[in-house]
Amino acid sequence: MRTAHVLRTLAVDRPACLNRNGLSADAGAKFYKSRIVSSRKLLYLCTAQAVAQNGHLSKAAGALSPHSRVDVLSEALPFIQRFHSKTVVVKYGGAAMTDESLKDGVIKDLVLLSCVGLRPVFVHGGGPEINQWLKKLGIQPRFEGGLRVTDEATMEIVEMVLVGKVNKSLVSLINKAGGIGVGLCGKDARLITARPARGGSLGFVGEVSAVDTSILDSIIKSGAIPVIASVASDKEGQAYNINADTAAGEIAASLGAEKLILLTDVPGIMLDVNDSKSLVKEIDIKGIKKLIEDGKVSGGMIPKVECCVRSLAQGVRTASIVDGRLPHSLLLEILTDEGAGTMIVG
Repeated sequence: MRTAHVLRTLAVDRPACLNRNGLSADAGAKFYKSRIVSSRKLLYLCTAQAVAQNGHLSKAAGALSPHSRVDVLSEALPFIQRFHSKTVVVKYGGAAMTDESLKDGVIKDLVLLSCVGLRPVFVHGGGPEINQWLKKLGIQPRFEGGLRVTDEATMEIVEMVLVGKVNKSLVSLINKAGGIGVGLCGKDARLITARPARGGSLGFVGEVSAVDTSILDSIIKSGAIPVIASVASDKEGQAYNINADTAAGEIAASLGAEKLILLTDVPGIMLDVNDSKSLVKEIDIKGIKKLIEDGKVSGGMIPKVECCVRSLAQGVRTASIVDGRLPHSLLLEILTDEGAGTMIVG
């Protein structure tokens, strides 16, 4: 269970009969009395699919005895049951998007979650790759308040890179890993309707005006994984660049998702950014507001936190800011009670 003294300090109130992933006290006690699923064991879970596809175990998985491997799968059962048929929206970005090893792990984790009955939805941006192409074309990127200022030429590059390159690359990786990826952007089937952000002062940077998840419902029910680029258009068809965190949060709310996960380049919410031990494992909305008032949450973390709070207010059960630099962070966040960052509850 996530750090008890932090929960008390931040006034998180959860029924004593449940742990952080909603398991009953009996199930939680049985599951965690002397062990939490370790990263090493989770590595085996991540390779289980490859066993079925390739007919052999990887070196890491093979290091476990047959009984240990079966034990791992048995230990994961309460979490698989807890999230079976539930929608989990994952915003993909940061180091996990640029480091090939991390990218491979995230894709395999995503496919594994789909194979065991979860319904993942994958939302992505692509800032670093956009910057690379702007540089190649001699266009200098500009930012205001952490948001990209997007003129007409930049918007054209953003759409080509996110929708035509990054999105299709992720779909291909999911298919290669044994899943079924379906690439979309906010324009498709009017999934996201945009409007200018900040009164248009940032150019073609948009915010979400409306979400229509009809197209997603049919894709999710088919067992496929929607892969969504954060580009949308207004009612007149003008393209806008949408912040991927915001897009993921609004999609999660519209789907009534069980969980929203933002993959980031930080461990989570820290009470002291210079002290790794100050990580807040779990917090409620009231606690978040107090941290913002006290200046403990600042800078680029504020929009991420606000995105999580908005999604919770609209019915998402939990929202997590997860360290995407940690191998198998998705599995750690969903299939263990230890987690891989900060979980925010309503």
